Amino acid sequence: MSDTLNPTTDIPATDAEWRNRLTPEQYRVLRQAGTERPFSGEYVNTDAEGRYHCAACGAPLFESESKFDHGCGWPSFTESVAPEAVEVLEDRSHGMVRTEVRCARCHSHLGHVFDDGPRDRGGLRYCMNSIAMDLQEK
Repeated sequence: MSDTLNPTTDIPATDAEWRNRLTPEQYRVLRQAGTERPFSGEYVNTDAEGRYHCAACGAPLFESESKFDHGCGWPSFTESVAPEAVEVLEDRSHGMVRTEVRCARCHSHLGHVFDDGPRDRGGLRYCMNSIAMDLQEK
């Protein structure tokens, strides 16, 4: 982020404020539902312990304990920190039907959720864009 957000109060109200707050690439992913190239994101191969937060508003999203290597090219998680941390919507873009994942606090695009995750951990794979998150290491 281009500056620090207070995760309890500061959410931009206009598109211009979002453009000012985020880098152009963050804006493309978070506010225009873009996708970073596979295997290009900062958190694809990290095993660092901590909590992943929304890069747009600072809301907590995922714990490192739920991260796993799916081999898809994006950071993958089995669950969010709490069911209310994310919102899911039907996504019919690009000729597919998928389930989009957004930050429940600021409604920024994070990625998609699929049902091909580890069965012993619930079966879900939250496939997230690294640029949509900030890791606060323990």
